[in-house]
Amino acid sequence: MSELASVALPSGQRIPIVGFGTWQASEEELEAALDNALEAGYRHIDAAPVYLNEHVIGKVLKKWFDSGKIKREDVFIVTKLPPTGNRPQSVEKYLKKSLKDLQLDYLDLYLIHTPFTFIEEGDDLHPKDENGEVKMEMTTDHIAVWAEMEKQVVNGLTKAIGLSNFNAKQIDRVLKVAKVPVSMLQIELHLYFQQKEMVEFCKSKDIPITAYSPLGTRGLVKRLGKNDTLPDLLANPTVLEIAKKYNKTPAQIALKHLIQKGIIVIPKSTNPQRIKDNIQLFEWTLGTEDVTALNNLDQGAKGRICDFTFLPGTNKHPEFPFK
Repeated sequence: MSELASVALPSGQRIPIVGFGTWQASEEELEAALDNALEAGYRHIDAAPVYLNEHVIGKVLKKWFDSGKIKREDVFIVTKLPPTGNRPQSVEKYLKKSLKDLQLDYLDLYLIHTPFTFIEEGDDLHPKDENGEVKMEMTTDHIAVWAEMEKQVVNGLTKAIGLSNFNAKQIDRVLKVAKVPVSMLQIELHLYFQQKEMVEFCKSKDIPITAYSPLGTRGLVKRLGKNDTLPDLLANPTVLEIAKKYNKTPAQIALKHLIQKGIIVIPKSTNPQRIKDNIQLFEWTLGTEDVTALNNLDQGAKGRICDFTFLPGTNKHPEFPFK
C-alpha cells in the first residue's frame, strides 16, 4: 500500500484511503459486490451492525482467507457500536457479536456509530414505539462509553477506536479524557456538503476523517423526498465538465476531490464496473482550478442528506448532533 493510497492513524496504523461501503446493500447484492471489490483491490471494508449484513461480510472474508488469496493483515476492517449498545455495559458485548458475525479475532477500527442511544429491546436495533418513533434512552454518557472503548484496545479486540456522527463539542468532550487516541471521525461528506469547519477542526486535533455517502447517496435522497433540493451531484454540470476534461467518470471526480485532500472515502456500489472505477484514483491529479470549482459546489448545511429523519424521534435526544 503506497503512502499515497493510505492515511496514517494516530494509533500508528495505516488505513487505505479508498474503502468499500456496505450501507444499503442487500445480502445477495453485497456478497457479489464484495467479491468484486476484493478482486478490484479494495482492502478497507466499512461495516456496521445496523446495516444488518456483517454476517455476509464475514462469509466472504472467510472464503478469501481460506483460499489464501489474502491474509487477515492485508485488510482493514471497520465496524461500529450500534446506538442500542451506546452504554458502557454493552460495548464489549456488541463488539464481540460483530467479531463473531465478521468471523474475525480482532477489528482494525471500532467506532461509536452515533452520539445518541436507543433503548435495548432484545435483538431489535431500531426499537420503535406505537407512533413509529425510535425509542430513545435519554441519558448517554460519552465519557463512560469511551472508557469502555479504550478497554477493547487494551484487550486486543480492536486496534483503534473512533467516533461517527459526533459534532465538535461532543468530540472535544471525549478528547479531554481520552487515554487512547480518537483515531477517526466518520461523517457524511460529499461535494454538496463539504463540512469545511469540521474538516479544519479535525485537522487541528489530528483526527483523520472518513467521508460516508461520498457520492451523495441517491437512494436516501429519494427515500427522504429531497430530490428537489438536492439534485444528483453526479449529474452536476461542473462535475460532468471536469469528468470529460480528465476522461473520468463523474464518481471518480467526486471521490478524487476528497482523497486529494487526505479524506478517506467509502463509496458503496453493487455495479461491477463502478466498483472497479471507484478505486482507479491514483495515477492522476485534479488541477487547482478544478478543485476550486468543485469546492464551490458546497451547499453548506442545506447539503446534509443523512439527518436521521429516517429514524423519527432521534432529534429529541439531548445528544442529537445536528441541532
